[in-house]
Amino acid sequence: MGAMTHPLPPEGPDEISARIRASLSGLPPAAQKVARLILDDPDHVAGSSMSSLEKEIGVSGASIVRAAKALGYAGYPQLRLALAAASGRGTPPDAVTGGVRRDDATADIIAKLAHAEQQAIRETAAHLDPAVVEAAAGALARANRILSFGVGASGLVAADLQQKLTRAGFICHSPADLHLGMTEAALLGAPAVAVIVSDSGETREALAVLEVAAEAGAVTIALTGAETSSLARAADYPLIAAGSERGPRPGALSSRIGQLLVVDCLFVALTHQDFASSDAALTTTRAVITSHRNARPHG
Repeated sequence: MGAMTHPLPPEGPDEISARIRASLSGLPPAAQKVARLILDDPDHVAGSSMSSLEKEIGVSGASIVRAAKALGYAGYPQLRLALAAASGRGTPPDAVTGGVRRDDATADIIAKLAHAEQQAIRETAAHLDPAVVEAAAGALARANRILSFGVGASGLVAADLQQKLTRAGFICHSPADLHLGMTEAALLGAPAVAVIVSDSGETREALAVLEVAAEAGAVTIALTGAETSSLARAADYPLIAAGSERGPRPGALSSRIGQLLVVDCLFVALTHQDFASSDAALTTTRAVITSHRNARPHG
């Protein structure tokens, strides 16, 4: 008897989109075409026959079937059924979707960006593995030192994590310089932790710092948008954030929002594991800042 194919449980559009985005970089080029079309217009794919899809995007039927299987479905008919079923639980038809256009009014820009960032949060929450978050938080709770590193927009997310951890009493650094990042990574050892942020998971600097930290004996946590990326594969605990960036204008907008949600989830899970000391540190640091804010200027 052949192996049985177990159908995926019913999913909404957020779950399907999150899984597709997370696996996109690991798909063959032809399968990526299918996946991108699903992300762009899932209703269109749900209503398209295999032959019409072949002509539309210029891939073979075999490639379409492989794409469907790579995404967890038994074949293309099952993929179409899942997309059709998800459509009924999806975004209301009058919701503003799509990228920002050059001639959009400001009101449209606000609506489109709000929709994209809400979508990133929903997809991230749908795809984030609670067990991995809990395990990563446990590693942070045991750490004697923490390195939080990213470059560009990912560096801002790394700095946000550093600020939260410092307020909670953890020793955490977030160097903006690559050489400082590699220097600190080289000095990490068990039970230290390195948290590396990179949306693509292929940023050369991020991969270099993670490699150095791992060689030094630190636990490594990757915060990335691609679960099949080099960074995710190399890390002890890969945390996946959703968010699609297209073209130069929306760069690091929705992806950053997804990453910040992961940071918040990781931080709150950490404080739950080490509540007494974290709460005491947060109370102390809050009191110091409040006292400084309320103090009268000298002179």
